[in-house]
Amino acid sequence: MFDLEKNKKTILELIFFTIILVFMFIYIEPIWTFITYIIKIFMPFIIGAMIAFVLNVLLNIVENKLFKKLNEKNSKVWNRIKRPTSVITTLIIIIALLGLILGLLIPQLQNTTEIFTENFDSYKKQTINLLHDIGIEKKDMNAFMDNFDQVKEEITNYVDKNKGEIVETTVGVASTVVGTITSLVLGIVFAIYILLKKEDLGRQGRKILKAYCKEKHEKRIKEIATLSNTTFGNFISGQCLEALIIGALCFIGMVILQIPYASTISVLVGFTALIPVFGAFIGTFIGAFLILMIDPTKALIFVIFIIILQQIEGNLIYPKVVGKSVGLPGIWVLVAVTIGASVGGILGMLLSVPISSIVYSIIKTDVNNKIEEKTPKKKTKKA
Repeated sequence: MFDLEKNKKTILELIFFTIILVFMFIYIEPIWTFITYIIKIFMPFIIGAMIAFVLNVLLNIVENKLFKKLNEKNSKVWNRIKRPTSVITTLIIIIALLGLILGLLIPQLQNTTEIFTENFDSYKKQTINLLHDIGIEKKDMNAFMDNFDQVKEEITNYVDKNKGEIVETTVGVASTVVGTITSLVLGIVFAIYILLKKEDLGRQGRKILKAYCKEKHEKRIKEIATLSNTTFGNFISGQCLEALIIGALCFIGMVILQIPYASTISVLVGFTALIPVFGAFIGTFIGAFLILMIDPTKALIFVIFIIILQQIEGNLIYPKVVGKSVGLPGIWVLVAVTIGASVGGILGMLLSVPISSIVYSIIKTDVNNKIEEKTPKKKTKKA
């Protein structure tokens, strides 16, 4: 028979959970608005934590590998300045890499713009000839230009009539941009603080767990935190390795195909490849534009080459390199990236693989433990 007293606590917990669930369903809109407001308030700290987590991988390499000999000396002076020096060195490396990419890209964009301006009349004539060759008559082109002028006039009239709304929208956009920049700056400052004090913060976190959690729950949370840290670290390392591979393959292919701007575009494609699976396409558009101003045929060849390279990267290189580094099978890497892109865009793609790997590892460990518990142990014979 059902023992009411024995299951009283479970029944009360179920009733309480049902009440909470119904309440959340009824008031879903205000609750969601409140959650969004809280996230907005804490956004600089969320950004800072994410930046710190990424930079921590490079910081560990700088601190433990680059300054290995200084660490072995165990100097009191060095022990005091080791962390600030390592953080500054890490930031210098990141800034130098960004400077290198921009230093390669900006001059080429400027050069391409100058070429486009100088040859504008020639491009216009070639376009007219091309349209004529494919059967579009001059009168049709003139009609199109007349319609274009009419559209331009309608846009001008709309702007004149709705100046107030346009100014209001512009101010709103400007406020959003300023807010985003402010959050980013505060996030970077917070990230630097986390990196400088990560041991102290970790110690405080462990104390809070010990004070407020049962021993079983404390142990479980620590296991998940350790697994998360290892998985994210391996993911970032694997992502960087994959970006180097795709950049190198892009450079080799462009040199073989004799496509201009090989070094610049390869660096750009490699950098944008840090965005899982689909990232190389971001660099493709800029690269195609640069090449288009020099040789349209080469631009078409470049786009076809990148599409082929992207298929190889998405189906072979990425699942093998990144999937192996985070312990996630290749098929689940593709599933995670696809779902992450649908749910959260670029950020979803970045976070989907490590989060999926953590969930996969937790489920895998739990399944193995359950099977081990159900498997009868063999009795040992007494001597």
